[in-house]
Amino acid sequence: MRTPRPGAHLLLLVALTLTQNCVGSHWLQLLDTLVYGPDIWEARFIHVCYVDTTQFKGFDSNAVTASMQPRAPWMEQEPPEYWERETEETLHKSQNDRKFLQVLMNYYQHSKDEYHTLQKVLGCNVDNNGSFLGGHYRFTYYGHDYVTLNEDLSSWSAEGKAAQFIRRRWEEAGMATTWRTYLQGECVETLRRYLDLGKETLLRSDPPQTYVTHQVRPGGNVTLRCWALGFYPAEITLTWQRDGNNHTHMELGETRPAGDGTFQKWSAVVVLSGEEQRYTCHVHHEGLPEPITLRWEPSQTILFLMAILIGLVFGALVMGATVIFLVWKK
Repeated sequence: MRTPRPGAHLLLLVALTLTQNCVGSHWLQLLDTLVYGPDIWEARFIHVCYVDTTQFKGFDSNAVTASMQPRAPWMEQEPPEYWERETEETLHKSQNDRKFLQVLMNYYQHSKDEYHTLQKVLGCNVDNNGSFLGGHYRFTYYGHDYVTLNEDLSSWSAEGKAAQFIRRRWEEAGMATTWRTYLQGECVETLRRYLDLGKETLLRSDPPQTYVTHQVRPGGNVTLRCWALGFYPAEITLTWQRDGNNHTHMELGETRPAGDGTFQKWSAVVVLSGEEQRYTCHVHHEGLPEPITLRWEPSQTILFLMAILIGLVFGALVMGATVIFLVWKK
């Protein structure tokens, strides 16, 4: 069976790893992907680095100039020798991963006429004061094997025939200790440095713009949707209450990038028509001095619609008057 292109899997992996932040903490995430396929002469190596949800540097072996490049304005202050060193280390890593991928393909006798992907993700998490909170490392041979450093950073979990062999070799070599030392030491120091370099962007707190919308559903029920827009960082909580008690039957949208460096999110409940005022939406975000409580306000909606209607009528009158004047003048 032909292996599908792995792009969607990479995006899913990125999405999963970038939504693990605890409130008031920061992640450094490093993601490597090696792709080989029948139309790829040399396996393509992609390396991306994130602080929280901000990509700040990256490497693509298919780029015109295969070198580590800044992906955030605040990284441009790094000197040329920094980028030369990063490029050299990444090229060395890419060659090792190509050899590793070839070994796994030979192990499973996988055809070169199919697509194969080798992926790695690792990262460390620190509190606002810079203290270590946790870390992870995961190795994946697309569709076949997974080797994961457990939460205790002292043992491994593996799935797949080759992965079990890799896990045993890594246990014999004490690789868990090596990665734990890196995650708790160099990774944390690197994250602190990047947070300092990009503090004006990474450590800011933009409060959300919030409102509740009202939509009548077929059958007479109503959907109340609580919106939070334009906030940063991405961690936010939207909850609903009914008569002051937590309401768990709600639909929660994903936190999505707005395209301008901020994020947006919504939470919705379905209620009986006429009971809208019994429901309140509660928004918690570090950019707010205190949590916000929202309720659907029919008067605001009516005023909003009236303002639109008045604007349309006024525009029509102005346009009509202009046309009459031009006709009269002609």
